Amino acid sequence: MKPRLESQRLLALFAAGCLLLNYPLIALWNRDTLLWGLPLFPLALFALWGLLIAALACLMERQPD
Repeated sequence: MKPRLESQRLLALFAAGCLLLNYPLIALWNRDTLLWGLPLFPLALFALWGLLIAALACLMERQPD
């Protein structure tokens, strides 16, 4: 992958992470609800964080074209 394209994708992933883990969107998950016996808010935080890490890993381990 070209260095410029890689840096743009990393920047977009950073921006997506900032938006997903910021107040207006994270407040959507703040409910008194259980999902599989676990509170929804920490479960959603952990899932979003894990997805961001997985996306970063896929982006960084990608083979050049």
